[in-house]
Amino acid sequence: MPAERIILFFDGVCNLCNAWVDFLVRRDKHKQFLYAPLQGETFKGVLAAHPELSALDSLIVVHDRTDGSQEIFTHSRGPLFLASRLGGGWSIARAFFLVPKFVSDALYRLVARLRYSLFGKKETCRLPSPAERELFLP
Repeated sequence: MPAERIILFFDGVCNLCNAWVDFLVRRDKHKQFLYAPLQGETFKGVLAAHPELSALDSLIVVHDRTDGSQEIFTHSRGPLFLASRLGGGWSIARAFFLVPKFVSDALYRLVARLRYSLFGKKETCRLPSPAERELFLP
């Protein structure tokens, strides 16, 4: 039976995206998430199987389930899925799945469109610290 795997693909030069990764790394006590930049080799492999994702440039979550199936969360559903998996008080994020997707995605798209002007942009992709290296894919 395949192991469960959850990968957050993020814009490696976006300060907001990097802040979200930092947030998750600190709170994911079970180390259930892996991280990879959209600009990296791992995402190129995902694009080969899912070319429709090439139009997205912020956060994408790929959840490989133990039954061999795969879920892909984009826009607002990605961060909500990840937050709900953190456990504890973060489980309340599941309640936001009740918000209609067109509403939460509209807000997500607005922030995504303005993220560089609001939060800035790095010159290069985020490099993991030595302690984080096992969590990051190329």
